[in-house]
Amino acid sequence: MWQRGGWLLVDRMTAHVSAISYSEFDSYYSVASWYRDYVAYCGVSDDGKKLFAVVFQVGRRKPVLRKPLGESAEEEMPAECPAPARERRPARVTFAADDQKMTYSVRGHAADLVSEDNEDEEKASK
Repeated sequence: MWQRGGWLLVDRMTAHVSAISYSEFDSYYSVASWYRDYVAYCGVSDDGKKLFAVVFQVGRRKPVLRKPLGESAEEEMPAECPAPARERRPARVTFAADDQKMTYSVRGHAADLVSEDNEDEEKASK
């Protein structure tokens, strides 16, 4: 659940509510995409000139993924970065920026860039 000022994590078993924050998340530029306990979004640097692909797992302090998506002057930044596309099987997230798509495979506490060759191999094995 997101509210002005940050995210809230609600434990339904104990009714415990705690605040969680994700680095470089800006609700004006970013739309969060959730899958289980992972959240993916476009992160924005403090100066507003750089975009990052970010994937966090709830309960971890460091992001599973933080890769640069590009640079942009503040006046040229779009009002919103498109929500990352999620795939369940295999667990993947795709970020689209500047007419370029980057897909990352998320496994546990790590994420790897998926090349077109890897995608072709996985489709052939199905």
